[in-house]
Amino acid sequence: MPARRDAVVEDPAQQRHGSPVERFLRIQASRRRGELALAAACGAIAASGATLLLGLSGWFLAGAALAGSAGPAAVQAFNYLLPSAGMRGLAILRTAGRYGERLFGHRAALAALAELRPALFAGIAAAPPRDALALSSGEASARLVQDVDAIEAAFVRRPAPWVAATAMGTAMAVLALASPWAPAIFAIGMASQLVIGRRLARRGCDAAGRDALRASGALKQVVGAYLPATAELRCFGLVPRAVDAIMARDAELGAAVLRRHQAEADMAALQAGITAATVLAVAAVAAAATLPSMALAVLASLAAMEGVAPMLRAAQQQGALQEATARLDAAMGHAPSGPRSGAAVTTRAPGDTAAPPARNAGVMACGESPALEIDGRHFRPGDRVGIVGPSGCGKTAMLESLLGLRVADAGKFRVGGRAVEGGAMGWARPCFAYAPQEARILTGTIADNLRLAAPLADDRLLWRALADAQLDARVRAMPDGLLTWVGDGGVALSGGECRRLSLARALLRPAPWLLLDEPTEGLDAPTERALIDALEQRLRDTGQGLLLVSHRPAPLRLCRARIALH
Repeated sequence: MPARRDAVVEDPAQQRHGSPVERFLRIQASRRRGELALAAACGAIAASGATLLLGLSGWFLAGAALAGSAGPAAVQAFNYLLPSAGMRGLAILRTAGRYGERLFGHRAALAALAELRPALFAGIAAAPPRDALALSSGEASARLVQDVDAIEAAFVRRPAPWVAATAMGTAMAVLALASPWAPAIFAIGMASQLVIGRRLARRGCDAAGRDALRASGALKQVVGAYLPATAELRCFGLVPRAVDAIMARDAELGAAVLRRHQAEADMAALQAGITAATVLAVAAVAAAATLPSMALAVLASLAAMEGVAPMLRAAQQQGALQEATARLDAAMGHAPSGPRSGAAVTTRAPGDTAAPPARNAGVMACGESPALEIDGRHFRPGDRVGIVGPSGCGKTAMLESLLGLRVADAGKFRVGGRAVEGGAMGWARPCFAYAPQEARILTGTIADNLRLAAPLADDRLLWRALADAQLDARVRAMPDGLLTWVGDGGVALSGGECRRLSLARALLRPAPWLLLDEPTEGLDAPTERALIDALEQRLRDTGQGLLLVSHRPAPLRLCRARIALH
């Protein structure tokens, strides 16, 4: 799915300070200033050590060859100990510097990414429901993994200019020993490599990098769409169609990656050509010097030309980085919403002796009078309302509008005297505990899924919620009990068990209103009666209000009022 760039609207002050990702990176760079400085220092040491090592090696080999050709006396007089020790020391310095650059650079980058992914998830969660819910799992995965990795690569390469500058300065100092013209020729060659390389990267790599990133996201999106429907695809003989669709996306990705590699190969050839021309020019002007000095100049310039490679790789990935930044900006461009006026949301479960009752917990989140007004009808806290009507008349949409998951019509709903309008309704969600008709079960254990509603709930409260949802016996029969792994999307549970697990999760949430959408659908009559009796007792104990959507008459007996939709 293409990035929703039009979804991000920033005020002029925000635009002056850059995009959300740019601001985030500036903040992280400021926080990790010490580690980035150490990475730059270590990279500079490694670049300088590599240049000096190769130059000294050339000088040593040429000098040893001359001494050997001059006879035994010259061999005896030639001091090979100091150059050998210098080469060993420079090799150790280069290795240690490279290790430090990798260590400190990646430590800073990984620490920044540890904050970027939660910020990205918070931005997606705070987006208007139409945008957030339209984001497919494949596209969300591409942003959380692939796009963030592109940002990581850019963060790691922040010290690259310092590395290139150090390599250039070291090489020019060494080249001056061979010829006064050699540093100028070398500087021209390195500058040409940077300028021409960046232009070629913009012309060839930018578009290919963007296309590859988009194609990868499209491939993940189509795989994520077809994979959950594997059984249906087999049943209706549609597997070949799905395979064709996936192969088409894969072919697009392969073509984009091939174009990117071709552009990178062109840049590599250019880099090799400019490097060869520069080294030959340095050799020509250093020919008047001694052979060891000439060898030193040639090999030092060759090593230093490699110092700009990280900057050229960054230029090659600039297109992918810009595409990733634009997509992440679209996801992070929404300020997180939450309870206003300093209202606190409690996370303790009803019945916890260390927490106030559920009625008080809801008051903390929603204000002193979390009454509801629906289509002009007023409902006090503790009322029980059944929502009835034919399929497709908007019963589920009504619940989702109250939760801010759909755009509500102006004046249709009020929560605690406050109008519910638009789609950004994060402030109202703490007033409701919701069990949808299509249960969403996260990969993890049963306890993990339950504690989404009450992170501080102990096992006793979890078992109580499971008992009220008529799922405790099934869970107790599992070898690992509450620690049973439910798999991706609750694949280890049946559809009815997933629905009851979702109901138990809603029962754990401390909120003044309980929203249930077809809670007894698919249950046999005895289980349905037991569930209704448990809900009746729990509603009496907690004083929660109830909004119940159901086509079945039995659960509607819990309700004292009805809203009929047509």
